[in-house]
Amino acid sequence: MTDLSLYDRVGGHAGIESFANNLLPRLQADPQLGRFWLHRGDDGVAREKQLLIDFLCVSAGGPEDYPGRDMLTTHKGMNINCEDWSAFLIHAGQTMTELEIPQQERDELVAFVLTLKADVVDVKN
Repeated sequence: MTDLSLYDRVGGHAGIESFANNLLPRLQADPQLGRFWLHRGDDGVAREKQLLIDFLCVSAGGPEDYPGRDMLTTHKGMNINCEDWSAFLIHAGQTMTELEIPQQERDELVAFVLTLKADVVDVKN
């Protein structure tokens, strides 16, 4: 086991920024998930991307600050269902493959993301 944080092992801020820059266009272009970005201005999308980067950096052990809200508050009322969650996971996996993230780091990232499901998915859907 290495003493380096997940943040360091995925390339620090630049690595996480690359992940977000690859993932978000996939999500936005997805016929099922694209609805979450309809009628969003460029500034709102850019702010959302920066919050994602900050959140992932902090969650992976980086020195950044995350000024955003918790995941439950952030996703409340979005009506994200289990099919949306599954589609997101597929795109995240494709992003990790394209960026050649090593398996150990992929496993850690997936394990972390799975802890967020209860705060993101609306169980009524």
